[in-house]
Formats: sequence, structure tokens, C-alpha cells
Amino acid sequence: VLFRSRKHWEALTAPIGEAIDPRRRRANLLVSDIDFENARGKILKIGSVRVRIYGETRPCEQMEAVADGLQDAMSIPWGGGAFGEVLDDGEINVGDDVQLAP
Repeated sequence: VLFRSRKHWEALTAPIGEAIDPRRRRANLLVSDIDFENARGKILKIGSVRVRIYGETRPCEQMEAVADGLQDAMSIPWGGGAFGEVLDDGEINVGDDVQLAP
């Protein structure tokens, strides 16, 4: 599962000079206020579902097709978002509480 932080996305794309829809990143979930830096090994809780964060997602050349300079902008640590493994099955809904726990 791939995750993207809305706050981090907006900061990354601001210097490009155009608003880029975060869905263009092709992540599975967009969360509002989670900072994934230093999240490796931690548990992301979304409603009743838990996901173990394994690492950061690196941007590929497809990001350049979205906007010139996007791949470079995303090349900073954790700039591509995070990936993890789902530990519990369940439903995730828009507006569910999201927390990052050790």
C-alpha cells in the first residue's frame, strides 16, 4: 500500500508553480497531517486498520510526465511517500482517524 501526505505533497509541489492533483502521484491513500519521515517500522492506524510502514517510495520518471521538475522535487528523503503492509483487514472511510504509532 502506498501513502502520501497532503501537507508534504503541497510543500513539494509549491515550487513547481502549479497545483498538481495528488492523485497524479498514484498513491493508494492520501492522509492529511502525517509526516512519514522516520516512520519506518511504525504502525499507521486508519480507523480500525493497521499498516506497518516499511519504507519510503522513490519517485520514477513517470512523475516528469505529470509536471516538469516533479521527479526532482520528490527526490528528497520521503518525498515520494511511504509504503507498507496491511496488518488487519477492514474498511477505510474518508474522514477516519489516522495516527502514526511506534
